[in-house]
Amino acid sequence: MYNPQLETFIRVADAGSFNKAAEESYISPTAVIKQINSLETELGITLFTRTHRGLSLTKAGESLYKDAKYIIEYSRKAISRAKAAMQDEMNVVRIGTSPMTPAQLLTDLWPQIHQYCSDISFQLVPFENTPENAREILRNLGEHIDVVAGVFDETLLDLRKCAGFEISKEPICCAVSIYHPLAQKEKLTVEDLFGENLMMIRRGWSRFMDEARDELSQKPVNLIDFDFYDVDIFNQCERQKNVMLVIEKWSCVHPMMKIIPVEWNYAIPFGILYPPKPTKMLQRFLNAVRKAAETPKREI
Repeated sequence: MYNPQLETFIRVADAGSFNKAAEESYISPTAVIKQINSLETELGITLFTRTHRGLSLTKAGESLYKDAKYIIEYSRKAISRAKAAMQDEMNVVRIGTSPMTPAQLLTDLWPQIHQYCSDISFQLVPFENTPENAREILRNLGEHIDVVAGVFDETLLDLRKCAGFEISKEPICCAVSIYHPLAQKEKLTVEDLFGENLMMIRRGWSRFMDEARDELSQKPVNLIDFDFYDVDIFNQCERQKNVMLVIEKWSCVHPMMKIIPVEWNYAIPFGILYPPKPTKMLQRFLNAVRKAAETPKREI
């Protein structure tokens, strides 16, 4: 779609150095210099002024820098649109899956979903659950991944610029190591948590978690904040023999931890996250998911 040397040109311009651009590109400085020389020769213009102090863009380079960013972004969007169109023609929904966004909800509903849209199939797309991935995937749903299933609230939808609908309210539970004394219980009370180190996602992540925090902060419980749910935080909880607020759908994240319900009314929405403007095919799939989730199996 465009000369890939343009990306190298932008990287060099941003870094102000062939060496720094080479480090970011994981190639040698010589290879970077060759790409820039080749681009200058091909275009017939000088892009950089080279001095012992470093690099600076020429006027021609400044002009190309602005346009190159637009060209690359436009090309990427064009490719994404083409892929989405192909995906629509193929009638394949790409379902993102990670430990915190399990696809089991949709796979369990699939027999019912299939009856409402038998021409649509699905493809599981696993991804690493990191803060960076979570942000990028939710902000760009419809490009590489069409839908994910997970917990959410209005703040997350607005922040990540995606849409969602609720399928269930998942009770907020506690996770403990199977070697923790509380693991002997099948249900916990708030009093069971007194004196424990209780790990909670930071305030502002979800208003539903914050409601539980407001009560627990008034109790003799040692609250420990963390920033993101991932396997590492489960490892930390298990290793330190702490207690952590979770949902039951994360029961398969860590084999050495037990998830136990608590005698309280705290719950968090769990459902489907999708792009604000779904394709016609994806909208048919979402409608089928709604119907499947709302219809008792015996009626199908």
